[in-house]
Amino acid sequence: MAMIAALYHRLHRFRREQRGTALVEMALIAPLMLILSAGVFEFGNMIHQKLLMEAGLSDAARFAARCNSQLYTKAGLAAINCADIATNIAVFGNAAGTGNARIVGWQKANVTVTIAASGSCHDAVVAGVTQYRATTAQVCIVRAAGTLAYSGIGMLSLVRIGPMTLNSSHEERLIRF
Repeated sequence: MAMIAALYHRLHRFRREQRGTALVEMALIAPLMLILSAGVFEFGNMIHQKLLMEAGLSDAARFAARCNSQLYTKAGLAAINCADIATNIAVFGNAAGTGNARIVGWQKANVTVTIAASGSCHDAVVAGVTQYRATTAQVCIVRAAGTLAYSGIGMLSLVRIGPMTLNSSHEERLIRF
């Protein structure tokens, strides 16, 4: 009986004691907070890579929309491949295609630049209604599209989210000087 009384006394004293409660609370909450913080960091990293990819595709489409290899050949210069240079601009940020890629692992094979392909030209006026403001009868579109296999820090695999592929595209009106 004395043993039960002693045990009851210790339990009663343990319930009233306040020292160490912060440590217990921290031990319970810290793992959850670390996982949430790491998840926010990984999501931010993924969004950053997506924005870099979109900036590259926007730059590429803008260049391709204004590039005109005919000007070079008429001037007696070597013809240039506008789509190839636009791809270099998308991936590397420069026309030569030198240096590091904007995003680690992004390659020219992951980017497609289409300049005024069949089906990308539209009538400026349809049934008397102006669809596009233009000085020509048709408006053609340049499209830069790309994919990127996201290779993050691995937090998404803990919640059983498999490999991701980021996709993006950008379109510009073909301008040609």
